[in-house]
This record gives sequence, structure tokens and C-alpha cells, in this order.
Amino acid sequence: MIRKLVLFDIDGTILLTAGAGRRAIVAALAGEVRDTSGFDQVRFDGKTDPQIVAELLEVAGDPEPREAGRVRALCQRYVGMLARELELPTTRTTLMPGVPALLDRLEREPGVVLGLLTGNLAEGAALKLRSGGIAPERFRVGAYGSDSGHRPDLPAIAARRAAPLFGHVPHGAEIVIIGDTPADIACGSGIDARAVAVATGAYSVDALAACGPHAVFRDLRETGVVVDAILG
Repeated sequence: MIRKLVLFDIDGTILLTAGAGRRAIVAALAGEVRDTSGFDQVRFDGKTDPQIVAELLEVAGDPEPREAGRVRALCQRYVGMLARELELPTTRTTLMPGVPALLDRLEREPGVVLGLLTGNLAEGAALKLRSGGIAPERFRVGAYGSDSGHRPDLPAIAARRAAPLFGHVPHGAEIVIIGDTPADIACGSGIDARAVAVATGAYSVDALAACGPHAVFRDLRETGVVVDAILG
């Protein structure tokens, strides 16, 4: 009997790609805008890829930064750039502390389904996971920036995709979102999902705790404690 859908963010939660994503998205936009000097002002963490593209275009002074067709085309160009970046010998993908053991443990737990909830496009998510030696197929459910540029839409999308496994659309504490930003904590509120925060990204334990997650950890190394927070 399936009882928990555990949805992981990727960047800063599962892994880091040493800036490959930022370099790829800047390269994808470089031919479209005259001035990229303001790009350093735009934070990427907690956002979807389409949102990031739109914000970069806006900073560059583009007159229609949120035009859907153009954002979509630039996102696809970015995926190609990302694949190249991740293949460079100077790019090293680092798994966050405790992640391999936690994934292994959750896969052994009866009734647990692993999933992804990430602002990455689905293709970009798979590229990043493979670069870290993690098979994307381990995650049976996913919701991505390619599904919606609005992050709060993603938990409900993941829940609907998990319905065949649960026999119903999971809701509330049946869903646990694990992430490293306030956006990860907040995005599941529309379906009353539980949030577990981890301070392996740019936000401290205190900053994440102030957002009211079910639990917050410095990292995911204490496997048993983290699993108890997820399943409890």
C-alpha cells in the first residue's frame, strides 16, 4: 500500500553542478540580448527555468520578456547548452551530503514513492542527475519547470501523476517535499503537503526554519532521523 510520495528538489538539495546551469542559461540568452551585465543580479535558486529566462530578459530590457513562445525556445536552447557544460572536464557535479544513503533507504521503505519536484525542465533535470551518477528512473513521479513556470503549480501536478500508484490523488501529509529554499517550503501549501528543508543551498537553517517547515536539517547525513521526519 502506497502511503508517501517523497518529492525532491534537485539543485542545492540533491546536487550542485558547479555553476553549469547558470553558465548554460546565460549562454542561451547571450545571442538574444545586447546587455547581460545585469544577469548577476538575478537569483536562480527556488525558481523555475522559464521564470529565470523571463527575469533575465526583463533585466536586459527586453520589451516582451514573458512571451511564452520565446521563453520556451530559449529554454530548449538552454538544455543543449547545459548538456555541453556538463560534459566539460572542468565541470564537476557534487552530490549533497547524505543523499545517496537517503535515496537508498527510502527505496527500501514499503509504501514510499520517490519523485522530483524541481524548477528544472524535465530534460535538464535528467541531465543533471545523470551527471551526478543518479539514474532519473529512480524517481517514479515528477513535476518540472517544463510543466509550469509557476512553481506553486508543481505539487498538484506531481500529485495527479502519482494517483495511479496511490489509487487516489494524494494530498496533505501523504506528500513530502524536500528542498533547500523558502520556495520549496511554500510551494506545497495549496495541497497541504509537508515540507522538509535542508540547508545545503544558499539559505541557513535559521532562515529555513523561519518559513515553518515540518523539519529542517543542516544536511541529510543522519539518514534515520531524516527518514523519521519524512515518514512521521
